[in-house]
Order: sequence, then C-alpha cells, then structure tokens
Amino acid sequence: MNPIPVNEPLLNGNEKKYLLECIETGWISSEGPFVKQFEEQFAARVGRKYGIAVSNGSVALEAAVAALGIGKGDEVILPTFTIISCAAAIVRAGATPVVVDCDRHTWNMDVGQIESKITPKTKAIMVVHIYGLPTDIEPVLALANKYGLKIIEDAAEMHGQIYKGSPCGSFGDISTFSFYPNKHITTGEGGMLVTDDEKLAERCCSLRNLCFQPQKRFVHEELGWNYRMTNLQAALGVAQLERLDEFVARKRHMGQRYTELLSDIPGLQLPINKTDYAENIYWVYGLVLKDEVPFESIDAILRLGEYKIGTRPFFWCMHEQPAFRKMGLFDDVSCPVAEKIARRGFYIPSGMALKDDQIEEVAKALHEVIT
Repeated sequence: MNPIPVNEPLLNGNEKKYLLECIETGWISSEGPFVKQFEEQFAARVGRKYGIAVSNGSVALEAAVAALGIGKGDEVILPTFTIISCAAAIVRAGATPVVVDCDRHTWNMDVGQIESKITPKTKAIMVVHIYGLPTDIEPVLALANKYGLKIIEDAAEMHGQIYKGSPCGSFGDISTFSFYPNKHITTGEGGMLVTDDEKLAERCCSLRNLCFQPQKRFVHEELGWNYRMTNLQAALGVAQLERLDEFVARKRHMGQRYTELLSDIPGLQLPINKTDYAENIYWVYGLVLKDEVPFESIDAILRLGEYKIGTRPFFWCMHEQPAFRKMGLFDDVSCPVAEKIARRGFYIPSGMALKDDQIEEVAKALHEVIT
C-alpha cells in the first residue's frame, strides 16, 4: 500500500499561472496587486466590507485581540477544545482566557455554558468553529448584545461554510481565517481578518505593518508587527478562492463516502452530517473511539501508521496545556467532555486531493484496526 497522507492540497487550477505572473512582474512582496485582490474577493465572499491579509491564522488572532483593545485585567471566554493559538493570543495580550467545555456531538463550544462564565471582567467571547460544523453562534451573539461584549469569530476551518444562510466569518466584531495547506483554501501559510468596522480594519492594517505612519513612516507612536502576506501567497489564494464551491463539494463527498464505509463499525463515533443550522463541510473527518474500544486514540494512530495511513490526534484541551498550567492558569478547571474526546479522538486523511480509492483503503484499515 502506498502511504496516504493526512492532507494533500489540490493546486491544479490557476496557481501556477498567477505565481508566474508574480515572478515575471517582480511583484513578490506584500506590495504586489494580488494581495488587495485577494483581500477584496475573500471579504466579499464572506459578506464583509474589509479584508486584511496576514502571514498566518495565528497572527490573525493576535491582531484581532490587539485591535479590540483587549489587555491586562480583561477576560475572554473561549472553548477549551481548540488549537493553542486561540488561548495564546489572549495570554500574550495580558488577558485571562476562561474556557468552556464542548458539546459531545458537534465538538464545538457548549454555548449553554457561556453565560455562567461571564463576569464584570469579561470583555469578549472568542467563538471557534471546529472541524466542519460551526458553533451555534446565534445564542452567543445574543449574550454579547446583552452584556456588551465583543465577538471574535475564529473561522479558520470554515471556508465556504454557511450558518443559517449567512457565511461563517460574517459574525461578530471581527473574524479570522487560516490558509494553512490543510484548509479548503491554502496559500501555504497565510491568514485573513475580516470586519465591517472601518476603524477596526484600519487598526488591523496598521498593526500588521509595524504601525508605520502615513506622513512619518519611520517614526513610531506604538509597536506593531510584520504580519504581512506576500504577493506570492495571495496569488495562490486568488486561484484557490476561484474553486471554493468545488472544494466544498469535494469535501462533502469525502465525508459522505467515509460515513457510508464506516457506519458499520460500532466502536466509532462519526461526525454529524448536519445540524438544524448547518451542513458539515468536513474540514477534517474526525472519529472518536467509544467506550467499548479498549484503547485510546494514540494507539489507533500507531496501528493505522502500520498501514501507512496518515492521521492526527484531536486538539488537546487548553486547560490541560502544560505551558498554561505553569503560568498558574486553569486551576481546578474541569471540562469532562473535551478531556474525553481529546484522548479518544483523531482524524483520518481528509485532504483536498484525496481520491475515492484512498478513502476505501483507509476505511478497510479502520475495520481491521478497530474491529
């Protein structure tokens, strides 16, 4: 059996054409025209007025937190089951992350637990859509309105996803995306902030560009970062964005095919196909080992590795991260649902270039490993 990677991007559209244009014109830096084109087209796709391209999704979160003025003494509520970039952006700003457990079925933040976490110090809620289904964001927006809180929407994994008729990335004060190679749209590395607030957009543009001033470029009133996206990356993004609808359809086909082939394995919890507010876009195809399986995900990953099947474990809970515990964060915090799926969850090959025969090989291996 040939190895089946956990992810392989699909780059057979206009990527080479647009990259060649960058090289032939000499526009390879962040000053090139593809950056503005990508920003405008991507913002329009998610129903936003402004797009600010940055070097990756993690720094998009850092810029979003900074642009909203979140800092020392503030608290930000977020899911414990997410990538560390979310909590790290809050901690680096000097604020305190307050975590919420996840829903056992969707793996997203349990929105019913949010209100009990709100205190006078709460300044924002960071909504993170996980793995293919969005968080039920309508109740979160209602809470933000009730308590006067900001909303940061991390839609890194939600390219092309729709929540109740509106695009993910169109909710809250500011939203962020990632364009890492395992995303529906990739620029290799890259990210985007989108917002409808002109002042927030200007603030993000300044922060990503070292806070240069229009009239006195090298005189700095405050410190920013070099978070710029290159014209080369943006060229890839423009080419990928042209095919987003096709990519979403491909992912949904993969998800449906996996579900057909794996539904007879009693020891596996499969991802939900849809909820009453969204249809899964299967950013990745995640699996959770049920209690009757006598081993955890790390064992399943090792066994699938013997079949040359690429996998990844699920996110590790924020409240259990050693780096944060050393800082004195999350003492006495318990999130039992997230703790369980972090230990018993993993995802299988889900990349855009995955073929049907590879899906069948993965399914065959899972039958042998789990049953």
